[in-house]
Amino acid sequence: MSVQVSTVQSPRRSRWTRRAIGEALEGYAFIMPWIIGFLVLTLGPMLASLYFSFTHYSIIRPPRFTGLENYIRAFSGKDRLFYGSLLRTARFALYYVPLGVAISLLLAVMLDRKLIGTTIYRTLFFLPTLTPAAASSLLWSWLLNPEVGPINYLLYRLGIEAPRWLASPEWALPTIVMIAIWGTVGGSRMIIFLAGLQGVPEELYDAASIDGANSWQRFRHVTLPMISPVVFFNLVLSAIAAFRVFTFAFMTTGGGPAYATWFYMLHLYNTAFRSLFMGYASALAWVLFIIVFIFTVIQFRLSGRWVFYSGETQAREA
Repeated sequence: MSVQVSTVQSPRRSRWTRRAIGEALEGYAFIMPWIIGFLVLTLGPMLASLYFSFTHYSIIRPPRFTGLENYIRAFSGKDRLFYGSLLRTARFALYYVPLGVAISLLLAVMLDRKLIGTTIYRTLFFLPTLTPAAASSLLWSWLLNPEVGPINYLLYRLGIEAPRWLASPEWALPTIVMIAIWGTVGGSRMIIFLAGLQGVPEELYDAASIDGANSWQRFRHVTLPMISPVVFFNLVLSAIAAFRVFTFAFMTTGGGPAYATWFYMLHLYNTAFRSLFMGYASALAWVLFIIVFIFTVIQFRLSGRWVFYSGETQAREA
């Protein structure tokens, strides 16, 4: 009897197996373009840059293995711009990340109130993100020109002494921060916040109102805890983007004046494509990767103290 049952069921099992294999092959066929692109355009260049970081390579001549010489050069102070560019990038991130996240959250809260003209406001807030970074950099360079810029002219007509903005070592970095925030504050970060706000249950607001909570208390004790995973997500992405700042400084100041906006990525770019020290530039790229990775791990470690996941809480209670 058992032999007959196995004889009857084995064709069905083989058919299901062939069907499963066929579906798997179809799935792999659909994702094959992405796999090829990842291997050729991402993983391959990453592994090549890792190898080049241990070599002396200048494109003109074949790479020559030098061990840790490139990394020693960076951290020993032989590269006089290494620590300065890293510190300026950290200062940029210190200004850009909290301000950008806070303003994006404020805009999302305003748009979540369903006021008259909300669709128009969403469009206006999102428009700057559609402008290429290079084009917006050139636009702001003209607007903030200390000699012929319309902003300084308007301030002059109002009797206000205008700063020199991008032409001043003291104002260049804050100006780059302002331009970067203008170009990103109403983009994906605001949309993600808006989606998180719309996912907060209305019952929680109603219960807080019954308990006598005002608008600020409802925002602090209901909204922020419920969207804390979204806040954490935007903080991580914003921090990674801040360490990769390049276009705004490259297009507006070129790293000046007096190296006031000489960011890490700008230093890496000039090392690789102007000085043609590809080996050392690869080492700089991996140093940045390690720094961003460590910083992200620290953020994940600290997130357990303030990020609230409702699913985990419900599982613990169950």
